[in-house]
Amino acid sequence: MASFYTERGLDPDKMYQDMKKRMDAEGLAYGQRTHSYNSRLAQELGKWSETIEYGEQLENQFYKAYFVEGKNIGKADVLLECVDAAGLPVDDAKIVIEKRTFKSAVDADWDKSRQYGVTGVPTYVVGGYGVVGAQPYEVLEKLVNEAGAQKSTQV
Repeated sequence: MASFYTERGLDPDKMYQDMKKRMDAEGLAYGQRTHSYNSRLAQELGKWSETIEYGEQLENQFYKAYFVEGKNIGKADVLLECVDAAGLPVDDAKIVIEKRTFKSAVDADWDKSRQYGVTGVPTYVVGGYGVVGAQPYEVLEKLVNEAGAQKSTQV
């Protein structure tokens, strides 16, 4: 992982401290990861979770596993722990992983992302403008303002 950052002129410790500060300000847990893992199966399970009741709970478990606990979300057993912790049907999730039921749906999402020129996650696109990466509020506010958004007078 060090070469990933070095090749791009990035300082992983500074990046962690900056993100940790943002997360702390929002009251969100955030751990220091030492590895990046292939999240493809997690993406497929995430797509599956969009089709079932209470499926949105899985996002929180993936976040906790990866960004707080530093777990390898490329491993089926870790993913199934997340499914179980979210209160979703583990046996159904096993089938999704084994049969790759949502592979084509995720492939389509990746194709769309390439068409938009997405180079990282998260990516925010509004009115033809975009920013990549977790950003402070001010950056997102500037994005929507540049896109022509009008402030609402409603509360």
